[in-house]
Amino acid sequence: MQNLVKRLIVWAFIIIVILMIPLTVMQFTDEVNWSLFDFIVMGIALFAVGLAYELVSARSYKTVYRVACGVGLAGAFLLFWMNLAVGIIGNEGQPANLMYGAVFAVGITGSFVAGFKPRGMAFTLFASAFVQMLVPVAALIIWPQVSWGALGMIRVFVLNAFFATLFVIAAMLFLRAAGYKN
Repeated sequence: MQNLVKRLIVWAFIIIVILMIPLTVMQFTDEVNWSLFDFIVMGIALFAVGLAYELVSARSYKTVYRVACGVGLAGAFLLFWMNLAVGIIGNEGQPANLMYGAVFAVGITGSFVAGFKPRGMAFTLFASAFVQMLVPVAALIIWPQVSWGALGMIRVFVLNAFFATLFVIAAMLFLRAAGYKN
């Protein structure tokens, strides 16, 4: 337990350093304009990722399991951050972006159902990748008039494929941790 507290203090220090970046940039340009709320949300999100990594990766001493945790959580964090900051489909105000919550729901629910065991985590991340790719398809069906924003429809699908790829990589690493060979 004492080791976990020390590691969380390290995470807190890292988070402060990361949050100093936009704070510093705000002193020199109007392009970055974070409110106190933005800093609080990002700090909580970063700490949640750090805490999740520490708690989940502690379930195995296998390096590949820990790397899989890191890749999966990095993908989830980047998806959260990008969707919150600017939105993936259109802009952050586009209701279609709320569907990305399904990716998080699958990941969180699947992880608990799997008991964080490598094989179950692999299936959870494969399912998360699948849901990730379903989101823009569903947006096309539900909101055919949706504004795809500066990225355009093809680029939105490519960006979703990037996130799905991160989840698939993490799933493959979890399979390796479970003893499956490529």
